[in-house]
Amino acid sequence: MDDVTQTPKKPSFWQVIKAVSASMLGVQSQKNYQDDFSSHSAIPYLIVGIVFVGIFILGLLLLVNLVLL
Repeated sequence: MDDVTQTPKKPSFWQVIKAVSASMLGVQSQKNYQDDFSSHSAIPYLIVGIVFVGIFILGLLLLVNLVLL
């Protein structure tokens, strides 16, 4: 019998965005979370997460500055 091992597919840009967005909003299911990190590198998720946090912080700073003016 042939044991064909499937190499994990690299997630697309939109799949990473979707996974990080769902995680940041707290709606990521445990199954999806495990699927994201079981077969893929964590590097794309970390990069997108850091960018999202930066955008969030800049958005908060902008909102505070608009309110204080």
